[in-house]
Amino acid sequence: MQTIALSNPPVLAGWATIVGPKEGESPWQNYYDKILSDYMFEEDTFEKAESKILRETIKLVVNKNNLQLDDIEVFLSGDLLNQTVSSNYAARELEIPYLGLYGACSTMAESLVLASMLVDGGFYNKVIAAACSHHYSAERQFRFPVEQGVQSNPTNQWTATAAGALIVENTGIGPYITNLTVGKVVDMGQADIADMGSAMAPAAVATIKQHFADLNIPSDYYDLVITGDLGSFGMAIAEQLFIKEGIVPQPNYTDCGAIFFDKKQKVNAGASGCGCAAAMLCGPLLNMMKIGKINKLLLVATGALMSPITSFQGESIPAIAHAVAIEN
Repeated sequence: MQTIALSNPPVLAGWATIVGPKEGESPWQNYYDKILSDYMFEEDTFEKAESKILRETIKLVVNKNNLQLDDIEVFLSGDLLNQTVSSNYAARELEIPYLGLYGACSTMAESLVLASMLVDGGFYNKVIAAACSHHYSAERQFRFPVEQGVQSNPTNQWTATAAGALIVENTGIGPYITNLTVGKVVDMGQADIADMGSAMAPAAVATIKQHFADLNIPSDYYDLVITGDLGSFGMAIAEQLFIKEGIVPQPNYTDCGAIFFDKKQKVNAGASGCGCAAAMLCGPLLNMMKIGKINKLLLVATGALMSPITSFQGESIPAIAHAVAIEN
């Protein structure tokens, strides 16, 4: 049993997102709170810009809810950089009690899982769950500096420059977080860091299958099941695995990475990064729930848990997926 049914379903009281310029050209642009005009955000490094994006997103969600920073009892966040420095440095400036997380691109779901447990358990009343990423800082760490001009593979995904933050509270009118499924690490031996969607797809399917089995609900229960970030290649593999496992969430299944950008935008297999699922959730998805276009949502964010060093050493890519059920 990997799924937790929350006794006192926490409320998503508010959300906010900031995205980069290319990300803001996507079909979802009207759902984002702020679109940056450039990737530096008035800073002198991409890493500083990433931290500022997260910091400003957290300030934004607090302001939108007519709160002060010191009303927040703890915030949980993570990113892709070594030692989660983007989140750590944001925490330094915000002066809010902080728990740093690392789940690669699953971090938004991981932060929501833990925030929900903390509120449901009565330990806190107001918690922020957040995640961020930056295209150029991630390229520098995991692949090649963009200035080097290395040709990208068709299976590569564009790490989204984005941050999303939510306020999780103990009371309110919803949407509510009802069920959580904590994933297991799955490794099918895939070692190509240019194709992380394929490595993560089995973890996503395993968590979704477990979620439905634990709750004994049909696979078409949710209005939308959305993974992230498998991209177009990983999503195609997930769809094949669904059939093999006897799970048929379609036509209510899609992937954050596969739909984040317009197909006309040159991003190969789609989007990735902690900020991809975070921005999709805190932008279009929750705003669609707010107006009743979606009433039952299952977010299944996925993470590739390798590092540049383990990849250079020829290790395969372990992956994980956590599921968060959100209902009106």
